Amino acid sequence: MPYKRGQKWVAQVRVSGKRKEKVFLNKKDAITWESESRSNPEEIWPEKTNTVSLFDWSQDYLDYAKAQFVGITYNAKRAMFKRLLNEIDPALPVLELTRAHIQKYIAKQSDERSGYAANKDRKNLVAAWNWGIDNMTPNLTRPNPCQVKKMSEVRSPRYMPPEEDFWKIYNLAGGQDRVMLLAFLHLAARRGEIFRLTWDDIDFNSDQVRLWTRKRHGGNLEFDWLPMTKMLKEALQWWQETRPIKDAVNVFLCLETNNFGQESYGKPFKYRQHFMGSLCERAKVKPFGFHSIRHLTASSLYKLGFVLADIQYVLRHESASTTAKYIKSIGSEGVRSALEAFSKQKGRVLVFKPREIHEGKDPTQKEKAVSRAVNS
Repeated sequence: MPYKRGQKWVAQVRVSGKRKEKVFLNKKDAITWESESRSNPEEIWPEKTNTVSLFDWSQDYLDYAKAQFVGITYNAKRAMFKRLLNEIDPALPVLELTRAHIQKYIAKQSDERSGYAANKDRKNLVAAWNWGIDNMTPNLTRPNPCQVKKMSEVRSPRYMPPEEDFWKIYNLAGGQDRVMLLAFLHLAARRGEIFRLTWDDIDFNSDQVRLWTRKRHGGNLEFDWLPMTKMLKEALQWWQETRPIKDAVNVFLCLETNNFGQESYGKPFKYRQHFMGSLCERAKVKPFGFHSIRHLTASSLYKLGFVLADIQYVLRHESASTTAKYIKSIGSEGVRSALEAFSKQKGRVLVFKPREIHEGKDPTQKEKAVSRAVNS
């Protein structure tokens, strides 16, 4: 009889020690295939081969991803495979997957969703295949068929609030929420890094805060120590003394006592989906989220004149090019004064110092250089 594996049905037939399996989307088709397979003469059955279907590949990789990555990353990978298996037969042997299969799938995602979304799926597929090269039996082959041409993207720049808008919502917040917002700003932290922050990660003696992240190569949970500003230190010390749950491990906890928050009371935050939106609405400012505060910190450091290496250290990027992308949207402001100065030269003669003429050179070169400078 067929058995259920995830959302699919696996049909199986055994005859004289030989075994066949095939994956179906529903139980009825699986039962039909089993019945037809048993009616076939044994001699026409091919020898059992150690093949893996697309469905098997997806399940094995998702098992790995669930243990390795944070929830939002795992959910994105699971959703990607769900879309893929709706377009390609889940029972297809994975080694028969071609670039044409993937290119067709990516193109459809680009048409129906966006080029950016399609390229995210492509990235996850490439990672899944590369994982299978080293971790599946039999190993997936090279070259990776998922490395198809990327789709063109039209990406809107991330909205970064003015500093005054941040302080507007900060002043409206109170208690724990105000301390948390300050931590986001002064540590340029990601949402998960603040939500998983524990009191053991705060060193009041050395004025440092330890932030843990999986946003590194391989998805390993790693940490960095960042300096703690005086303002943030005072806020955290105040919260440690006044917090209602004294034995809590995490710094920031769900303290809602209404019907929606009772189950999560005393536990670390996971999302806080409506928190920022509600504050922005009350402050009557354009909505922005936690990650926009991280961009705001980078922007503020850039405008204060800090070099790329300093900003990279605060943002904890492995690559300076990633940090450069953060400040690219504000980089144009850095050349505004230069362009304004250039525009004021309209109608004026720019005099250039002629190049030095060495002995033995054509004596007319100096005259030509002076003539070019005067006529510029």
